[in-house]
Amino acid sequence: MSGQPQQDLGRLRREYGDRGLDTPDLADDPIAMFRRWFDETVAAGLHEPNAMVVATVSGDGRPSARLVLLKGLDERGFVFYTNLDSRKGAEIAANPAVSLLFPWHDLQRQVRVEGLASRVSAEESEAYFAARPRESQLGAWASPQSQVVSSRSALDERYGGVLARFADVDAVPLPPFWGGIRVAPEAVEFWQGRKGRMHDRLLYRRGAGQPGWTVQRLAP
Repeated sequence: MSGQPQQDLGRLRREYGDRGLDTPDLADDPIAMFRRWFDETVAAGLHEPNAMVVATVSGDGRPSARLVLLKGLDERGFVFYTNLDSRKGAEIAANPAVSLLFPWHDLQRQVRVEGLASRVSAEESEAYFAARPRESQLGAWASPQSQVVSSRSALDERYGGVLARFADVDAVPLPPFWGGIRVAPEAVEFWQGRKGRMHDRLLYRRGAGQPGWTVQRLAP
């Protein structure tokens, strides 16, 4: 161990405010409520408000999590894009149960989503890919995401090869191994920090075979 003093993690704490969340404050459905909070997050100037943690579980029950960017939202669910051969892509193929977390710390808020993941249509993936910066399009072709590579220079060589391959191509095509994932929500929790760690947690849940949503308050 170094001679530097160690940070006492147990003493790292921040008191939350008095802004609360109660059932009359909620929209009728969680997508509308998410949009409301998301718009407030954007208006507050938070860095990358669409950043979310995506947690997946492998076929043998091992969890993993990573940050990705939300790139689509409608009544069908939350959409992100990825290399479908990556670890998360393989885990979703084996087990479509997925959890999302939006950690909006500066507003003392979180949103948690649990649902089932599926691929978006090829047309949706193609439309989104065509709108990406060219460098990102080339990177999608060049990166064998989640696979072991020998060095940074090996990655740079792969990128250079892709750059040469598509040098005379105006529109870089969608890679066959790349596309969108939609998480259809089954439960969405809105978390608002409160004093004394008595936080507000309101959970929308869709009942089995039921078209609408029920709302429950959870203890902090």
